[in-house]
Amino acid sequence: MGAPTDPIADFLTQVRNAARAGKTSVTVPGSKVTLKIAAILKQEGFIENYKWVEEKTKRLIRVHLKYMKPRQSTIQALERVSKPGLRQYVNCREIPRVLGGLGVAILSTSKGIMTDRDARTQKLGGELLCKVW
Repeated sequence: MGAPTDPIADFLTQVRNAARAGKTSVTVPGSKVTLKIAAILKQEGFIENYKWVEEKTKRLIRVHLKYMKPRQSTIQALERVSKPGLRQYVNCREIPRVLGGLGVAILSTSKGIMTDRDARTQKLGGELLCKVW
């Protein structure tokens, strides 16, 4: 099998599945984009921590999941919005509020990957990568 066509979707799916299975951590293929998404998930309190791991030639990210109660993940849902086949772009006025502000939308802007709140305050639009709640 070849390289994954959508590394962001693969990252989100592996984290979502690990959270549903009640795992404490999950190791996923790493890239600059997925590392920044992991940083935002930690900053917003959805995951405990993350670590950049290099094994031989592979670059990986180990994500330590966070739980409220036993087996109830802080991540209720991870949803990929913009896909390689259908990109979703929004301007600063069109950025959606995820669950009335309880969730987070992650965007790729001209100033890097950031949360919906940061993009609104900086009046930036961009590609709507995913929603987390």
